[in-house]
Parts: sequence; C-alpha cells; structure tokens
Amino acid sequence: MIVTKLQQAVSEIKENRSDIIARLLQFSKTDSLLFWDSDDKVAKRQQEVWGPIMQWMGETLHAQYVTTSKLDVPLQKANTMENFQKFVEKMSDKELAAFYLATLNMRSGILAAALVKGKINAKQAFEASALEELVQSEHWGKDKFAEDRRKNLLNELKDIEKFLKQ
Repeated sequence: MIVTKLQQAVSEIKENRSDIIARLLQFSKTDSLLFWDSDDKVAKRQQEVWGPIMQWMGETLHAQYVTTSKLDVPLQKANTMENFQKFVEKMSDKELAAFYLATLNMRSGILAAALVKGKINAKQAFEASALEELVQSEHWGKDKFAEDRRKNLLNELKDIEKFLKQ
C-alpha cells in the first residue's frame, strides 16, 4: 500500500513540485521536534534521541532551530527556513516523495530529512517520532490501539526506507 502511495507521490511531485515544497515548508513551522516536553524524564529522552538529529540538521542547514516547551509555535530565524527550503528543493523526486510521506506520518520534516538522507534508519526514525508515546506506555502500560498504530507507522517507515534504496 505505501509503495503505491510513494509511486503516486512521485507522479504528483513531477506535476506540482513547487506547491508540494511550499506545503512542506508551511508544515515545518510546527515540526514535532520543535516542541520539547517540560517533564524532566521525557525531556532527557528527547535530548538523547532528538538532540543528535537536531544537531545534524542544524549543521546540514548551517542554521539553528528554535525549540520550545510551551504551546506557542517558536519563530524560526529566516536563514533556517531559507536553508531548509534549499535543502528540500535539492531532493530528487523520489527523495521528495519519501520525505513528503515520512513528514506526514511522523509530523516531522526534521526526522523525515534524517531518514531520507540516511542519517537514521526506519527504526530510529520511528523511535524518535513515537518517543513521548513510548515513554508514556512504559509508565502507564500499553494500549492495543496505540500499539497497532505505532506498528503500522514502523512498517510504513521501513517501506519508505526500502523505497529509497531501490
């Protein structure tokens, strides 16, 4: 199923590349990795898992992301968004299709970029994307519905990773 979505996305990108990139840039302003938890236990795990990815992305873009532990969307510096746009525009149609679907699935262009560029694998992308849920399930116990949803996410990310290697 995801392979079909990826193939359709490649076709759509060929026809609407600039519109898709514009939507992704708008979405990137609310990237889930910009919102850190105020709970010390969760924040520590975010630092361990998200910190290296954020550092890589900052080095890749030659920019520094602004994060928050509040609900307000953090305002990014102009060069961060401009460099992110250039980064996305350099992707091939295949990479952009994978990036697009991974971004939507994980609610994070930063994680999607790391996956597409091979900085992290599908399992690492999944664990970073579901970090808060995984911490909560360790504390409060597992929920079947949430477990099934996370399993589907992991499988889709693995399919995206395989697609990129073809």
